[in-house]
Amino acid sequence: MSQNYDAVVVGAGMGGIYQAYRLLQIGLSVKVLDKASGPGGTWFWNRYPGAQSDTNSFLYRYSWDKEDLQTYPWAENYLDAADILAYLNHIVDRHNLRQHMLFNTEVVAMRWNDQDHTWTLKTSSGVFTSRYVVTAVGLLSEPNWPNIPGLDNFKGSLYHTARWPEHYNLRDKKVAVIGNGSTGVQLITKLAPMVGSLLCLQRHPQYTVPAGRRPVTQNERDGINKTYDEIWARARLTKNGGGFDEATRKTSDVSPEERERIFQESWDKGGGAEFMLGTFSDLVTDETANNMACDFLKRKIAQAVNDPEKRRKLTPKQLYARRPICDTGYYEQFNRENVDIVDILENPIAEVKSNGVLLADGTLHQLDVLICATGFNAFDGAYRRMHIAGRGGMTLNDHWRNGPVTNMGAAVSGFPNMFMILGPKSPLANVPPMLEAHVDFVTSAIDHVQGQKELVGAAVESTKQGEEDWGALCDAIAGYLLFPKVDSYLNGSNVEGKKRSTLIFYGGLAMFSQKLQECIDRGFPSFELIHVTE
Repeated sequence: MSQNYDAVVVGAGMGGIYQAYRLLQIGLSVKVLDKASGPGGTWFWNRYPGAQSDTNSFLYRYSWDKEDLQTYPWAENYLDAADILAYLNHIVDRHNLRQHMLFNTEVVAMRWNDQDHTWTLKTSSGVFTSRYVVTAVGLLSEPNWPNIPGLDNFKGSLYHTARWPEHYNLRDKKVAVIGNGSTGVQLITKLAPMVGSLLCLQRHPQYTVPAGRRPVTQNERDGINKTYDEIWARARLTKNGGGFDEATRKTSDVSPEERERIFQESWDKGGGAEFMLGTFSDLVTDETANNMACDFLKRKIAQAVNDPEKRRKLTPKQLYARRPICDTGYYEQFNRENVDIVDILENPIAEVKSNGVLLADGTLHQLDVLICATGFNAFDGAYRRMHIAGRGGMTLNDHWRNGPVTNMGAAVSGFPNMFMILGPKSPLANVPPMLEAHVDFVTSAIDHVQGQKELVGAAVESTKQGEEDWGALCDAIAGYLLFPKVDSYLNGSNVEGKKRSTLIFYGGLAMFSQKLQECIDRGFPSFELIHVTE
């Protein structure tokens, strides 16, 4: 016996929480399903030591509960994972959303019924049917495990940062960390002082800048509270939406001395996105400008790391064109005697043994704990785990066989009444304002369908042309930027065997929000209504 709802939301993270709130607002019956034991999404799973947001605290929250914006406390300019998880649980309970959620429930398959225009969802907790499905499974939710011979043979503790255990003990242990992206940088910085030994197995060295983490004074909070509406309005007019001024000057507009001063000022203040986007406007578009930033950052690495061999391994050779990251003392940890680094492009991991990691040069590093900080199969990985079948039985995996395609990151042709929150080809920006714009768009689309009272089984889906036009726009914007020139999860090259493609809408938050609103105002021209015919 299936359970029936107007809408099922898959995922109880930040996007799923707000989507449930909005669908309830327009009078629909809603059930939110999540395989975790509670809400939080990425912040439920990513509980590794050192996990934190790198977005200003005053904007890493929902804007729609204005009373809560004024009163909910935060102590520092960045939030730890535990603080964010507590905040999301607070929002769920404050708005009585928990009663609409079912946890410990994994969605394994979804099928569109061409006869009655409903969705059937098979889950670990039974079968659900609904008129609408909204997938809020997250940009970064499907762990990317490394393909290393013998990984399953390791007899010590094996962890992935995206599935961190509730109980663990790393103090004085022999630990290795594979990976040094944003997660690896945070984890390594936190672990180095507490473990017996720490071996960092690095594929690509990272440019990272200080986070500039600090307490927020009461005067600062009072000032934010008084101008919150203005702060949000300004943030929505920027590419990143992170609460800082984005640069309009180019590196060539200033003298070398002034350029150095600007870089240093940003370094001293802290923040990864702010360094990349707030110093000069051409860092992400022009290789000469980008190399100026690289040279500055390489000098900082040289100043921070004493050992010449460690310094060499930690110094990037590629462009500064991955997701910008920041840290609380990452490079300095390599001055500790208990911390070492291996460049696994120079000296690959040959095999994981029961007691450690064997390198290609024959060195065996004995370990108690092996941690994979190897990131995610980002953007489409969580969708590919589910069997999703649309009109005529076409599966999403088949539809995406040449790489994921969407209309504005929200819908796919051939999959009626199925919407995505921050699906593939959504922007890379501060998540809360981005997902709010997306949820409001999806809610408007569903409300549009609800208004078609004269049509039996009315449904809406992206047109094929709308999907193609959005993909072409994403590719065109990416062509002006440096990000595609560097291997990273932004183009899928971090996952072995994954087809490289444009997974991001690089136009930024403001342009994205404008495109969504234009689509609403014009009556959803890149979508088509269908209905049940006798």
